[in-house]
Amino acid sequence: MDFGAFAKAWEAAWNSHDLERILAHYSDDVIFRSHKAVQQVGNGELHGKAALRDYWGRALIAQPKLSFVVVDVLHGHGMLVITYRNHRDVLAAETLRFGTDGLVVEASACHRP
Repeated sequence: MDFGAFAKAWEAAWNSHDLERILAHYSDDVIFRSHKAVQQVGNGELHGKAALRDYWGRALIAQPKLSFVVVDVLHGHGMLVITYRNHRDVLAAETLRFGTDGLVVEASACHRP
């Protein structure tokens, strides 16, 4: 897998605000963790693409200027970490673990307060 190409596609998907394009990177049974999700959907650990669709759909509506710029991509065994800055210049990171089909099966989001 070309992790650099994945990070560019991930960034472009988010910046398009096309929810289905964003979700195309994730498996149907993905597990996603983020304390920001608690604010939108009341839970910091989401299970499945439908839960992500609900959370990210709400987040995109609430933040119409949302955009990401990838800062760095760190490679691991079957996983990567994307560090990026958002539209508010907040540094954040996503740790993504991939299944054998190349889709994200587990993801965790972190950011500076």
